[in-house]
Amino acid sequence: MIKPRWVLLMASVGAMLFLYAPVFLLIIFSFNASPMSVRWEGLSFQWYLQLLGDHALFEATQNSLLIALTSTVCAVIMGTGAAMVLERRAVRGVRFLNAALVLPLVIPEILMGVSLLLFFVMIQVPLGLITVMIGHIAFNLPLVILVIRMRLRKLDPLLEEAARDLGASAWQTFRWVTLPLLRPAIIGSALMAFTISLDDFVVTFFTAGPGATTLPLKVFSMIKTGITPEINALSAVLVMVSMALIGLALILQGKPIRQKIEGSYQG
Repeated sequence: MIKPRWVLLMASVGAMLFLYAPVFLLIIFSFNASPMSVRWEGLSFQWYLQLLGDHALFEATQNSLLIALTSTVCAVIMGTGAAMVLERRAVRGVRFLNAALVLPLVIPEILMGVSLLLFFVMIQVPLGLITVMIGHIAFNLPLVILVIRMRLRKLDPLLEEAARDLGASAWQTFRWVTLPLLRPAIIGSALMAFTISLDDFVVTFFTAGPGATTLPLKVFSMIKTGITPEINALSAVLVMVSMALIGLALILQGKPIRQKIEGSYQG
């Protein structure tokens, strides 16, 4: 008789293979020497070299990095302040605000894209890099607020009260006590927001205009002419970068924070 734990183990392995086998297959075929993606003809790095010489792809990469970096910085600054207010101040209608924060994370992404497009059309804002940045801030901000609020709920408020009793101002308390405690959550949420922004397609598709082509949009346009190993190479790079950033975010959020506090006091 098969033990239940073996059944769970096999189910877990099967689920992981179902999720990640296509990704690994894509990465493997990105090194295929054949111009036909479905036929293996040997190991080659030519498609990665070809990516380096693609001017249009370089511009799309610049746009993606600019949008991801700007939207992440804005979301982290506004999200940190909003999280502090929601957790440290008595705010009326906090239940409504909590529901409003979760809503952008659960509604279909295509609905958010269409609503943002209609909003920009109504206020007569031309579509471009700015509208894409605003759209990315809209779905990154709730994520940052939720991550930082979770960290704030785990903090001991006596540490902040002790700093106040020792004569520290509100800014000094935030600078030397609260911020070091929040640093892992801030960095982790920033990396997650940057990754989501870098990979986003649906919201970008509805809010982008001329000259605002990003990497996901570029990949979509390349697929229309047929899947080639160059697309596999570009997709492999995006996958590896995304996995690295998400892994780094999880590591930073899981680190002990007491050492960071001690380091701040010593500085």
